[in-house]
Amino acid sequence: MNYLFLFLTVFLFHSSSENKELTITISNIKNIEGELVLGLYNNGDRFLEAGEAYKTISRKVESSSEVIVIKNLPLGTYAVSLYHDKNSNGKCDRNFVGIPKEPYGFSNNFKPKFSAPKFEDCKFEFSSNQNLQISLVH
Repeated sequence: MNYLFLFLTVFLFHSSSENKELTITISNIKNIEGELVLGLYNNGDRFLEAGEAYKTISRKVESSSEVIVIKNLPLGTYAVSLYHDKNSNGKCDRNFVGIPKEPYGFSNNFKPKFSAPKFEDCKFEFSSNQNLQISLVH
């Protein structure tokens, strides 16, 4: 019986220590309208491809700074991309060259210059409860 109790205690402690909380603060929101659409990726092979995010979260914009909390996130390597869907049409509007016309941001506050970022540019190690700050690019 003592071995079972010890096993369960170790198992529960180990399990609870593997899932943590990621808090993402998005700033530089100039228009209080529409939604923020966040993609959390855990694989570089499909980074930024539609429908390939590990988690996708939409949040109505109510302030010039918003906080999104992802609970029970397994430890690992991740990258975040997000955009401010100001007109709530469900997509990131782009100009004729493909450059976003709506504000966007990435983990590490990576600012692309001539092409979309790669997973390597935006990745971070998630090994404990963590806070990310992302400032939107306009």
